[in-house]
Amino acid sequence: MPDVFILGIESSCDETAAAVVRSGEEVVSNVVYSQIATHQSYGGVVPELASREHLRAIVPVVRKALEDAQQTYDSIDALAVTKGPGLAGSLLVGVSYAKALAYALEKPLIGMNHLEGHIHAVLLEERQNGNCELEFPVLALVVSGGHTHLFLAERRDHGWIYHDVGHTRDDAAGEAFDKVAKLLELGYPGGPVIDFLAKHGNPQAVKFPFAQIKHRDRNPQNRHAEDEQRVDFSYSGIKTAVLRYVETHDMRASIAQRRHVLAQSANPSRQDVLAACDPPTLDLVASFQRAMVNDLVSKTLSAAREHNVATVLVTGGVAANSELRTAFQSAAAEEGLPVHFPSRKLSTDNAAMIAAAAYPRFIAGEIADSELSADAGLKLR
Repeated sequence: MPDVFILGIESSCDETAAAVVRSGEEVVSNVVYSQIATHQSYGGVVPELASREHLRAIVPVVRKALEDAQQTYDSIDALAVTKGPGLAGSLLVGVSYAKALAYALEKPLIGMNHLEGHIHAVLLEERQNGNCELEFPVLALVVSGGHTHLFLAERRDHGWIYHDVGHTRDDAAGEAFDKVAKLLELGYPGGPVIDFLAKHGNPQAVKFPFAQIKHRDRNPQNRHAEDEQRVDFSYSGIKTAVLRYVETHDMRASIAQRRHVLAQSANPSRQDVLAACDPPTLDLVASFQRAMVNDLVSKTLSAAREHNVATVLVTGGVAANSELRTAFQSAAAEEGLPVHFPSRKLSTDNAAMIAAAAYPRFIAGEIADSELSADAGLKLR
């Protein structure tokens, strides 16, 4: 079969991204415009600002992706765009632009689920490494700032089908990292800076036990006949526990001092943040990360045993966390389970994963029609 070049477009949250991927297995170009500087002062993503930044960046980002790939609008074979889930306004920018471009070029367009893209980020790099065949069934943990999901994946025809066997009942894991970092005045995004600081603290200093979720999900849309086999997550409690610890251990003064010190620099480095942290803060950060990692690893492997899976995939922005990777590799090896991660570059939001995930759908003829629209709450099935 001749090579198929797909232009992918991703705008589900705060990264404007475009990429060209050849036949679902080679990243020819991958361009990401980050909005961190825009949202940094707010300690989190502001949806309206994100939409405006996407509008400003999407055309030059797509042009750069084509240029880097030595492709043109006419030479690509198809387009793929994230249609959900994500921020409604951000998604609409990408979907509207992709639809207009596909119509003008008379090229097929594939609407993609952002979560499936994250899963295919792993598959893309495994194929590049020569590992073309994974053992099934596969359990995929998608863990990021907006999502914490467990999917049982099976192969069907040219593509995959997915069963939701676990998800967060409230906050996503990445959201908990960001909010704890904001509380402690560590900067944004919270995940990378906490990962860096945790290496300098005692992860055993503070105990953060997690409640075991045994009751059924109260949201009727999330209920399944296999509820007894579900493994769900909850991260609102640990945020509250960190807040209570700050209050009961009189840490407000050190937080205020850190805010003052870091405000002296327009763009403080991680070393600057480290220098502004006292030992109790570093111990709290290390203990928080250890608790989060242990919960993610233990529940994922519990689900793996429950469903007798052969392979585990861990993907999404939080999959870039160094302690999470080490803990998964160690715990999974003890159970004889292979575990695969994407590179850190493809862990966070990008368009290469969208183009790669679109390839089997393109081969199967699953082309979007003119009714394609953004769906902020899109489910993966």
